[in-house]
Amino acid sequence: MSLKAVLFDMDGVIVDTEPLHRKAYFKTFNQLGIDVSEELYTSLTGASTKKVCDTLIEKFGLSETYEEIAAIKRAHFKDYFYNDSEFDLISGVRELIQHYYENGITLILASSATMTTINMVFDKFGLEKYFSGKISGADLKESKPHPEIFIKAAEMAGENIKNCMVIEDSTNGILAAHRAGIFCSAYKSYHTHNQNYSLANMIVSDYTELEVDRMSKFF
Repeated sequence: MSLKAVLFDMDGVIVDTEPLHRKAYFKTFNQLGIDVSEELYTSLTGASTKKVCDTLIEKFGLSETYEEIAAIKRAHFKDYFYNDSEFDLISGVRELIQHYYENGITLILASSATMTTINMVFDKFGLEKYFSGKISGADLKESKPHPEIFIKAAEMAGENIKNCMVIEDSTNGILAAHRAGIFCSAYKSYHTHNQNYSLANMIVSDYTELEVDRMSKFF
C-alpha cells in the first residue's frame, strides 16, 4: 500500500472562496428579503448551490425558482471573485500540489462547487496542468456527505481507494470520505469554524505535514 492519488476538495482547501460565497449569499438574501441566521448559514457550509437554494425556497416559502436564486448569487460571486483584493490561494497549497505532481501522485479535484467555479479558480491560479481530473458535485445525483464524489474521484484516478487520500475541511466532506472508506486528512485553518473533524484520520494546519515522506507511515 502506498500513496498514489490525492483527492482535493477545493473550498477551504485550495482557495478560501467561503468569504466570497458568504458575501454573495448574504447580498442575495438581502435582495430576496429573507433573514438567514448564522446557524442556518453554517449548517449549509459545503452543500451545493442547488441544495442551499432548495432549502431556502422550502424554509422561507420563496416564489423564486432555484435557477433564479442561483443566477443572482452567481452574479454577486463573480463580482467578488475577480474584484476582491484579499482573494488568493491558501498558504502552502501551491507548493503541496507541485510537490505531489513532481512525485508522480495523481491529483483529482472533487468539489461541491460548480464546474464553472472550478474552472474559474483553475484559470485564475494556473492549476490545470497539475490535475488529471476534476469532478463537480453539482453534476452528481448526491452531494456530500454522500460518498459518491470521492468514489468517482478514486475511479477517475484509476487507483484502489486504499492508495488514495482525501484532503477536506468540512464536516460533510470528511463524512463523505469516511463513508467512501478513504483516508482523510482534515485541513484546519484559522478561518475554519464549527466543523467536526472527529472522523478524519489526521488533522493538519500546515500543508508541509502532508508531504509524501511524512505520509509514508500511513501508507
